[in-house]
Amino acid sequence: MAPQRPRGAGATKTKGPPAGAKPVPRAPGSPELYAALDLGTNSCRMLIAEPRGAGFHVVDSFSKSVQLGLGLERSGKLSRGSMTRTVQAMRICQQKLKRHKVKRMRLVATEACRRAVNALEFVQRVHRETGLRLDIIEPEEEARLAVISCAPLVSPKTENLLVVDIGGGSTELVWIDLSAVPRPDRPQAIMRLHSGFKQAASDIPEARVVDWISVPLGVATLREQFNDVDDDSARFALMSWFFEENLADFSPYHATEPTERFQIIGTSGTVTTVAASHLGLKRYDRTKVDGLRMTSDQIDTVIRSYLAMGPGGRRADPRIGSDRHALIMSGAAILQALMRCWPTNRLSVADRGLREGLLYAQMSADGVLDDQMI
Repeated sequence: MAPQRPRGAGATKTKGPPAGAKPVPRAPGSPELYAALDLGTNSCRMLIAEPRGAGFHVVDSFSKSVQLGLGLERSGKLSRGSMTRTVQAMRICQQKLKRHKVKRMRLVATEACRRAVNALEFVQRVHRETGLRLDIIEPEEEARLAVISCAPLVSPKTENLLVVDIGGGSTELVWIDLSAVPRPDRPQAIMRLHSGFKQAASDIPEARVVDWISVPLGVATLREQFNDVDDDSARFALMSWFFEENLADFSPYHATEPTERFQIIGTSGTVTTVAASHLGLKRYDRTKVDGLRMTSDQIDTVIRSYLAMGPGGRRADPRIGSDRHALIMSGAAILQALMRCWPTNRLSVADRGLREGLLYAQMSADGVLDDQMI
């Protein structure tokens, strides 16, 4: 399975209610609300937020595992059951949007809908049954939105940055050279990439995208590739090496020795789950996970503990959660491959991604964010 090659958003204050919580009451005259929905291969997730300063404040959210891409690897189609589950989740999103009177929204679908032969039929069904219009975005936009959402986690010391977004159906990697950008301006230079990876000529030192790649292997699709392997450890090893083989066309594959000036930012449920396990959290706490730095050895220790547990132990581990235990090892296999290629003591954990980037891009386009972060 060949990775997709290139063809041819921002500082976020995301304190808000967890999924399923009651929406936060809003004062009369509050700013207009914005919504961002990310329909991936495994999950349907939405944020509703109001602009605040250079970022935004979340007032309501939704997240549900819908397994839209279940069986897609084998059939090339979205199954009837997967589409029905997803439409039911989208109905809940529609009710939240209506309750909050949201008018500015961006609702996107990613890899599962990019690959499915019946994706258009599904998008039409969603619109017919919920009134919501899904936009199937290209890999470059998905990668760009993930990058800008992580800008606040970029260290001023970083000269080479690798942003990795491990999804359900694909994994995006973006390598950025920040060496020409003055240290204090590096996070802002990342945020300016919302307009495109190829920046227009300018006198302002810019972040330079060395290369990016979208590998059509995420936690769900990679797991499906090796469903026929019964041995847990063997399956894990095969998944990790297979994913690394798909990185061969990524130009920075042999790029760097680990240094103080190199940073990886990982955004995904896999990375945040590994971080929560490392911290020993019995209940997930975003404030402790988002921005946490982990070393290669710490990540390896957690992955080894997952393997030692076996499928039954992982299923019962509250740090992993009932909705992620079946996919944590395929995600861990991707993470291990990345650490093998680019060992570092500076992997920053990002509990943020596509939805935050979508919100930033909309608010930036409307001019409702403070200028100093754009």
